[in-house]
This record gives sequence, C-alpha cells and structure tokens, in this order.
Amino acid sequence: MYIPLNNKLLQKISDIIAEHNIEAYVIGGYVRDIFLKRESKDIDIVTIGSGIELAQIIAKKLGCTKVNYFKTFGTAMLHFDDIEVEFVGARRESYNRNSRKPVVEDGTFFDDQIRRDFTINALAISLNKHNLGELIDPFEGIKDLDNKLLKTPQNPEITFSDDPLRMIRAIRFASQLEFTIAEDALNAIKNNCERIKIVSGERIIDEINKIVLSKKPSIGFELLDETGLLQYIFPELLALKGINYVENKGHKDNFLHTLQVLDNISLNTNDLWLRWAAILHDIGKARTKKYFPKQGWTFYGHDAVGAKMVPEIFKKLKLPQNQKMKYVQKMVLLHLRPISLVEEIVTDSAIRRLIFDAGDEVNDLMTLCEADITSKNEVKLKTYLNNFKIVREKIKEVEEKDHIRNMEPPISGEMIMEYFQISPCKSVGDIKNSIKNAILDGIIPNKYEEAFELMKKLGAELGLKSVE
Repeated sequence: MYIPLNNKLLQKISDIIAEHNIEAYVIGGYVRDIFLKRESKDIDIVTIGSGIELAQIIAKKLGCTKVNYFKTFGTAMLHFDDIEVEFVGARRESYNRNSRKPVVEDGTFFDDQIRRDFTINALAISLNKHNLGELIDPFEGIKDLDNKLLKTPQNPEITFSDDPLRMIRAIRFASQLEFTIAEDALNAIKNNCERIKIVSGERIIDEINKIVLSKKPSIGFELLDETGLLQYIFPELLALKGINYVENKGHKDNFLHTLQVLDNISLNTNDLWLRWAAILHDIGKARTKKYFPKQGWTFYGHDAVGAKMVPEIFKKLKLPQNQKMKYVQKMVLLHLRPISLVEEIVTDSAIRRLIFDAGDEVNDLMTLCEADITSKNEVKLKTYLNNFKIVREKIKEVEEKDHIRNMEPPISGEMIMEYFQISPCKSVGDIKNSIKNAILDGIIPNKYEEAFELMKKLGAELGLKSVE
C-alpha cells in the first residue's frame, strides 16, 4: 500500500535525504492519524544512523534556527511553521527491571518498529525515493485500526513490564479513540499493574489528564479500575466505589456516579479543571459516610471535607499548586449550593450570596451542578434541569441589577477606623460584615451613601463616637 505524501514538509525532507543518501521513515502517531482522519502537528522521523545529524542537515536546508538536541537520548526536535518534528536514529532497547529507562543501542528499522508500544503506533511510511509513500506495517496495525483494537507488537507482558507507563497509555488510547484493549494486553496490564509504582508522578498525570480530556473519560477510569491501576494512582477515587447496606438500606455507588457526572460535564466543556472539579466534587463522601436508623445513609459536610482534600490530592497527583487548584477547591466547596436553591423558593438574597461566593466562576458552578443530576427518573431529571435554568436566569437578572460579582463593599475597614477614630479591632470587622450582609440580603443597595449611613448607625449601636 502506498500513501500519498500531501504534506509539503515531508516532501522537502524526502528530497533532502535523497540528496544525502540517507534512509528515513515517518512513523507513529502521524501515520496512525492519517487513517483516523485526525489532524496531527507532531511528526516523528526515524533514520538509519544519527537522528541528531539528520536534524542538523534538515534544519540547515529549511532555515530553522531553533533546534533542540537531546544527546542523552539521541534525539532532536525542530519546529517548522506550526509543525513539530522529532528525529531519532533506529534503535533497539533493553530494560532493567527497576527502571523504565532503557539501555539503547543502534538497531535496524524493524528493531525500532517492534519496540513501539502498540501496533497502530508502529505504522510507518517510507520517505525514501525508491519506495516513497510505501506503508510499512509488519504487525498488522492497519487491521487493528479497522477493528478498533489496541495490541502490542511483541508479547504484552514484556511491553508493559519493560515500560509500565505504556499500561496507562493503552488506557488513554482506549479512552481517546474508544478502542478496545486486546484481551492478552488487558491481562498483561492486570499482571503488571503494581509496576506503575516505578513511573514518575509527572509522567502518570500527563496521561491521566489526556484521559480526563477525552470525549468519554469514564472509559479510561473504568479501565484504570478494572486493571488494578487505580489503587496505586488514585485510591481516594477508588474509595468511593461500592454500595453499603444496613437494614436493607443502601446508597448509590458514588464512584459510578462520579464517572457519570464527568461524562455529563464533558458534553459541555473542554476545560480540564472544570472536569477535575467533576471528578472531585464528591471525593469527601467516603470520609463522611454514616448511617442513621431514621435518616438512612448520610454524607453531611462532604463538600467541606472534599474541599480540604483537594490540595493534598493535587500535591500527590503532581497537579499544580496554584490558582487551578484553588479553582477546583472552590467548585467542590460550593457544588451543593445551587442544588439547595432549586429545592427551595429562589430568593434574590440567596442568589446574591451565591454570586458573591462563586464570583467569576458562578457559570462554571452551574455547569457542574447540572452535570451532577444523574437521576434515571426522566421526570425528576427534567424538573431539576428546568429549575437550574430558572436559577441561571435569576443570576443574570440579579447580577445586572445589583453588580454583586466580585463585590467589594463600598465601606472599607480603613474608612470605618478613620470615621470613628479607632484602631483595628473586632468592631471594625463586625461593621464591615453587617454592611456586606445588608447588601446581600437586599436591605440596602450596593451604594456608598446607603452603606455610609448604615455604618454610622451600626457604630452608634456599638457605642462608637464619630468625629463629626
């Protein structure tokens, strides 16, 4: 089979290697994505010889001034327009059991193909003039693409034991492409799952985030659970799994519920951190689960407990300890608030408080809460979603009227101290909070004059004397 090389950059590279009598092939994801009809901006090229030397030749011919060289790995990378091209020499690899860093030796092109993780990633196209565009597929990767099957070029026990990260990559591809992992490969992952412990957290979370961003992330998380990997990677999520019964009373499986919420929210957002908020929204339920004879199963305070767990989980998973983490923490803490609103009469005061507490994230919070409705009762589901629509309309209406979002009360602590000629003390905080609550409760508008008058009144009630 011959594949037309419509990519102008590959055509130029083919001409250049012909001039220098160099043998080279494009391999891996770029070739796979041609058949999947997916756009790819990353090109991997294997040459017989030095990848670094080939990169230098190509860069000089194309006028590329920025080339990154990784001499330890024998690779080089350059950017041409918006395309990233990596060059490597054909090699064979062997592994020490306690490390996923291979011992690398020069090898044949077949050696390089067989070391690849999956048959669909071992597909290659010749860049050589005598067979330009020929598809080289010794492991029937095209057949596996047609069958939507993930198989390894060699014994999967060897593939996954040598480089345990490939186990999560298999699950990531299964989730992204909605492929099935071959039975022998799936069993090999189960047999080698404990070896994931030798892989760095940074490499693991990179793959997990790609699972989170896939079209239907639950596929990946269900496979992580089925293969035993989840217990080593994310035991806090696994702790939500299962149903307990007391006096024939059970609760829903919070693990499955979480995955449904994640899938639901993925229909409406590609924001990685909002999807993480969906994953963690009920994470505190395992620690707060209690049974009471009259009430049944309860999870009181799971929102606050979950919010406290977010920083420790982010740190453990090597996720960022910055505003992204604080955003997820905020979503987890507030995720019950809109639900309580749809169960009661929606008042302007409650809406103001929601807007004030959620700030710029109020719309994201509503998206999370809508995804959190997983009832199989169609009437109940429709009622909740319609009520959320009413809340959204009310938020817009109140925000336009009162400008509460990210509100700074018109009276500051400094103004209070100056007016009453007092030092920082409890009374200052009490007056500020009372003014804020009066605005949120609609007692006074969010304006300086009304807030100033209330400040004077509150100060008088506390026995403070003004300078007037």
